[in-house]
Amino acid sequence: MEKIKSFLKRKDIEISAKRYGIDALGAMAQGLFASLLIGTILATLGEQLGIELLVTIGGYAKSATGAAMAVAIGYALHCPPLVLFSLVAVGGAANTLGGAGGPLAVLFVTIFAAEFGKAVSKETKIDIIVTPFVTIMVGCILAFVFAPAIGSAASAVGNAIMWATELQPFFMGIIISVVVGIALTLPISSAAICAALSLTGLAGGAAVAGCCANMIGFAVLSFRENKWGGLFAQGIGTSMLQMGNIVRNPKIWMPVILTSAITGPIATCIFKLQMNGAAVASGMGTCGLVGQIGVYTGWVNDIAAGTKAAITAFDWMGLIFISFLLPGVLAWAFGLFFRKIGWIKENDLKLDL
Repeated sequence: MEKIKSFLKRKDIEISAKRYGIDALGAMAQGLFASLLIGTILATLGEQLGIELLVTIGGYAKSATGAAMAVAIGYALHCPPLVLFSLVAVGGAANTLGGAGGPLAVLFVTIFAAEFGKAVSKETKIDIIVTPFVTIMVGCILAFVFAPAIGSAASAVGNAIMWATELQPFFMGIIISVVVGIALTLPISSAAICAALSLTGLAGGAAVAGCCANMIGFAVLSFRENKWGGLFAQGIGTSMLQMGNIVRNPKIWMPVILTSAITGPIATCIFKLQMNGAAVASGMGTCGLVGQIGVYTGWVNDIAAGTKAAITAFDWMGLIFISFLLPGVLAWAFGLFFRKIGWIKENDLKLDL
């Protein structure tokens, strides 16, 4: 047993929830962002502006989705170069075979392929052949065997959530908004979760609401402590910056959680806000305005598909209210109450910016 532990340590193979559930998952979201999401934005811009070159470039970016995710995961797992480069083929295979649930298939398959590749890396004199051979063979065989099932399972869960949201938009609006909003602020990836489950439609709209409630909510809630720097860092950056403060005083999270519980059902029941763009955007909120761009690209897709006549003023009003106005106003109001009763004290929300 000691020899195995020593070997794993030497190979930097760490079997832990943090390495796989936080580091790898978060990296996967970045890979998605750098391929599918950016590709979708570029293609949409090209279509709207009539620039064919942008459409073509966007298509190339989207076609690299599986490879980008796999390489990002491999980077998070500290893979040596030959293993990292070999994961391009693994990611492409897993994403293709996983179908709608491709991102989740890529995550699982790439983790195994990467760790097997690391295990054999530099163990033979023909490392340049052995390492990529083992990495690609393990990854692709696992993709053939498991990716379709993993993809189908993820897709089924996502479809069930979306079906439940259509059936019970009020209660599911609350649940999805709160849960995805919490995931956004925790050191895990809400974007990767939404992508893995292909969370779009009304459920995607509720997810956007929850993410915006946390980001804009914390930005406004902590304005007196962090001023404009904190407003922009959290409002278009990430509410994860507050994680250290939350650990010290979990009560500071209450205003934005309550805000997400209100904006979620408003998004689903009143504005009928839907995310029909890339599913990864459902978990991005106002980070770089990716959530809002995703909603807009969804509108464009719906118009092109003939399921939506046009983008209306009510659509824009709903997006602005859910993304910015309601989170800011509600979090500020709840914050005043919690400060008054002593749950939030001076500098509880202070960031080191």
